[in-house]
Amino acid sequence: SMASPALLMRVVASAYSVAEKAATIVRNVMSAGDLGIVEKAGPNDLQTKADRLVQKSICASLARKFPKVTIIGEEELPTDDVTEDLIEDGHCEEILKKPCPAQYTGIKEEELVIWVDPLDGTKEYTEGLLDHVTVLIGIAYGGKAIAGVINQPYYNYEAGANAVLGRTIWGVLGMGAFGFQLTEAPAGKHIVVTTRSHSTALVNECIAALNPDHVIRVGGAGNKVIQLIEGKASAYIFASPGCKKWDTCAPEAILHAVGGKLTDIRGNSFQYNKEVKHMNSAGVLATLRNYDYYASRIPNTVKESLVP
Repeated sequence: SMASPALLMRVVASAYSVAEKAATIVRNVMSAGDLGIVEKAGPNDLQTKADRLVQKSICASLARKFPKVTIIGEEELPTDDVTEDLIEDGHCEEILKKPCPAQYTGIKEEELVIWVDPLDGTKEYTEGLLDHVTVLIGIAYGGKAIAGVINQPYYNYEAGANAVLGRTIWGVLGMGAFGFQLTEAPAGKHIVVTTRSHSTALVNECIAALNPDHVIRVGGAGNKVIQLIEGKASAYIFASPGCKKWDTCAPEAILHAVGGKLTDIRGNSFQYNKEVKHMNSAGVLATLRNYDYYASRIPNTVKESLVP
């Protein structure tokens, strides 16, 4: 008889279904019309009813199935008031059928850390830029991002009334990434994707130094990494400390699963063990291909002003 699927594959299969449930919540909150917006640290740091409900749904659903896994979510919320309608018990059968990469077959629950961004691109969500929005579930082991799920609740939302809304992208290191068409950016073109609502003089100085052919400004770290893996941008550059571990864990795992690279602006790898500080204070540099080209062009003045 077949051995039961390895823990990692069970976690990813559940995270897939949990992310689809999250997308339904995101869409329902929007269509009900009351976003319940509160400011956290200021007008660019918002939390909505969708952030709150989705985080409760993801964290409670995964904690119920995998009680010894450490789950770290962006929003500071009480964990005791989760209603049953927020619980997702399902899993993706297709993921369970895939063999777990050998280096991860022996993982125990207490060795995993799951980083959750319930709604990445909240500001864009409140402004109706719905294609920027993602739900991020990143899975780390030994301090490394090894698997991730990115759901885009509004993927295809401009395709008309009969279009199927939303999609889920997932990946595991050593296996690859699925749910999208891997595409490289046009050869010889330097297209940089960066922040839309968190620009600073340093952010702009760093981009100018790269002399890009084109700059795309969009919300959400998940959205930016999707731009890389679908060939719409050749580098994701953010020379600022605003990004957090839950922004980068899932996208990094998916990008690394297809041979890309994501680091801070100084070229250091991110650590995702549960004791790590949440802020990615030295920014983000990511590419699908040609990482060294961009890394070598980051000015020293930029590197010196961003301390890990």
